[in-house]
Amino acid sequence: MRATGHSAARTGGDGGTGGADTEVAVVGGGPVGTLLARELALLGVDVTVLERLPKPDGVSKAGTLHARTAQTLDRRGLLEAVQPGRYTAARGTRGPARFHFASIFELDLSRVLDEGPAIVGSPQAFAQEVFAADAVRLGARLMRDAELVGLDEEGHKEEGYKEGEKGEGEGDGRVRLRLRSVSGAERTLTARWVVGADGARSAVRRLSGIRFLGDGPTVAALMGEVRLLDPAGAPGGWQRTPRGWTLLWVDPHGTSRVCTYDYRGPHRDRHSPVTLDELRGEVERIAGRPVPMDRPDWIARFSDASLQAERYRKGRILLAGDAAHVHFPAGGQGVNLGLQDAVNLGWKLAAEIHGWAPDGLLDTYHAERHPVAAAVLHNVKAQVALMDPDPRTDALRELFTELMRFDEVNAYLSTMITGTGVTYPVGGRADDPLAGRMVPSLPLKTAEGPTSLAELLHDARPLLLDLTGDTALRTVAAPWAGRVTVVTATPAAGSWHTDAVLVRPDGYALWSARADRRDTGSLRTALTRWFGPAGS
Repeated sequence: MRATGHSAARTGGDGGTGGADTEVAVVGGGPVGTLLARELALLGVDVTVLERLPKPDGVSKAGTLHARTAQTLDRRGLLEAVQPGRYTAARGTRGPARFHFASIFELDLSRVLDEGPAIVGSPQAFAQEVFAADAVRLGARLMRDAELVGLDEEGHKEEGYKEGEKGEGEGDGRVRLRLRSVSGAERTLTARWVVGADGARSAVRRLSGIRFLGDGPTVAALMGEVRLLDPAGAPGGWQRTPRGWTLLWVDPHGTSRVCTYDYRGPHRDRHSPVTLDELRGEVERIAGRPVPMDRPDWIARFSDASLQAERYRKGRILLAGDAAHVHFPAGGQGVNLGLQDAVNLGWKLAAEIHGWAPDGLLDTYHAERHPVAAAVLHNVKAQVALMDPDPRTDALRELFTELMRFDEVNAYLSTMITGTGVTYPVGGRADDPLAGRMVPSLPLKTAEGPTSLAELLHDARPLLLDLTGDTALRTVAAPWAGRVTVVTATPAAGSWHTDAVLVRPDGYALWSARADRRDTGSLRTALTRWFGPAGS
């Protein structure tokens, strides 16, 4: 097993950040921003997280991690860490994993899995503190009470800029960030790169002028955590009436989660504070009877607005998570999208900073992640339509329920929800069955002892896994020794269907060996395309 740790000397010190205060400023200290900061710090990048809140608010609007996110976190050794004790999912658990599409609970997510749990319970407030603590341990800085109010990319030539080109902003350019505390005091910080992970109302996106495109809201929704005064009599679970939806996760001994969906139109004022009386009144209106409650911990508004950033990169400014895409929280897909954004972006930005990234590598972040988010926005809009409480939708829901019982339909929708269908256009051979797909983490035996592919990726370095001990592979990969780790292993169980595989730090395959011969030419091409010229 390889030791984890930094794969490159930390940038910083005299000139290490190009005269800036930090190499990367990540704006937003939620789960996406803190995971990205951990990825960068792990790879030796000087990174600072800027968080608007003076202290964590403890609010967890999201708490479901789907299979592909669980697999991704496992490849950093974080899967168990993000699960509070009572949420822990057994790694080897098998059996049906019931889930829904448009609140029709006919999916079995386990049918599309070849690894790990289908669903992991991880409240976002807990996960982000795990990521933040680990990022700080690795050398990142976390600055609280730092709201972004100004952004200026120095030296960037916006006119005529195209993705993949290195304009004036790609040289020694810096981004100047103006920050404000709750007391009104202002300060300035400079960074060579800025990543906006600051949510749906992203200041980074707004100040950088990146357009947020899509469809406006049609549904007015409320969510809060309150004490139910008659939990036994409350309409628990998902309840659809002709007046809307109530969703109640009832805790008879503590705080219960309460949601309402109103299809009559959007909120009149999306940003106005929500009162307990408003939430109580909405539940009563939709349910058709009083549901007494008090002691709200928090209450918030949301909608079904479906919006996506036109581009995820503009010069030295990038977007991730809800800053790049927002949608109705159907199926709990939003935080999963964002966490996968972070792991896709982290190693590519680190490669750019360390100077070995081939031309265009950083732009593959937009090229790969933008279509994935667009597909999620599309399936969520379909779910919103199917959840319309109008009785005229009843027949459609009944038909869809029947269709979901067909294996092919169930697998198609389960793959969509879990993210396990995500593949990337990595430019591999047309007959390569693994290229662009996440490589399963099967157990391995090495000279150092037992391990797994997930463990071999804990340090976020590219990996060439040789399953036969052929010295030809090491010879081909030798010029990339500073960037790519080569490990010789034998399968301990299961079949890999290949003799060797080249794996990106995020777990996706770039190349796998043909069964009949060593295709060293295509291996050299993949190494050059993704990890730069030999010996550079």
